[in-house]
Amino acid sequence: MKYTRILLKLSGESLQGKDGYGINYDAVYHYAMEIKSAIECDVQVGVVIGGGNIFRGVKGADKGFPRAQGDYMGMLATIINSMALQAVLEEYYIPVKLISALPIKGVCEKTYFKNAIQYLAEGYVVIFAGGTGNPFFTTDSAAALRAAEINAELLIKGTRVDGVYSADPEKEPNATKYSILTFEEAIAEKLAIMDLTAFTIAQENKIPIYVFNANEPGNLEKVLSGENIGTLISNDE
Repeated sequence: MKYTRILLKLSGESLQGKDGYGINYDAVYHYAMEIKSAIECDVQVGVVIGGGNIFRGVKGADKGFPRAQGDYMGMLATIINSMALQAVLEEYYIPVKLISALPIKGVCEKTYFKNAIQYLAEGYVVIFAGGTGNPFFTTDSAAALRAAEINAELLIKGTRVDGVYSADPEKEPNATKYSILTFEEAIAEKLAIMDLTAFTIAQENKIPIYVFNANEPGNLEKVLSGENIGTLISNDE
């Protein structure tokens, strides 16, 4: 494998599967098996999952909720999603630790980077729930922060498409796919892959970001082995 420690970012919507809402078991199973394949290749895996399938703070603000309150509600949604992934991983005997910026006694312990690194070294999948623990930050930013804390070699963002395009390929069939981008190019082109805070954290800590189609079975292992199936964003020209 080309990498030994990664941070995998999944959207909350990815857990909806064919249901289009909530949490679909088959969708969670798919991601659990992708993570299992990485662990079996001796890759240490940290995971951050969004909460948009349950509640998204920004949309809550649009409906009248105070933004800060909505963001905390969204953080709790990420804990629910993380518990779902934890349950399926445990069902298939994959050791996993669920830690959170918003700890809940009996459910998830407080996020602490030294503990996370120790768990990873011991062979656990570490799921980071609760975002950053603060409102006004996305789970993309949380993923970049956790990647920096655990010294991840790569931040991998799973999407529905096979990389980064000049426009939404689901709406613009003639959109151009990028194989390689610098952080400066991604920011200048305003490519909506991750928010600016996430880009900044990754750029300053020299953590490349790889965007790929997470819905295709076997794709995570291909990324880890160095196969070019998506888009790499890094400091390098």
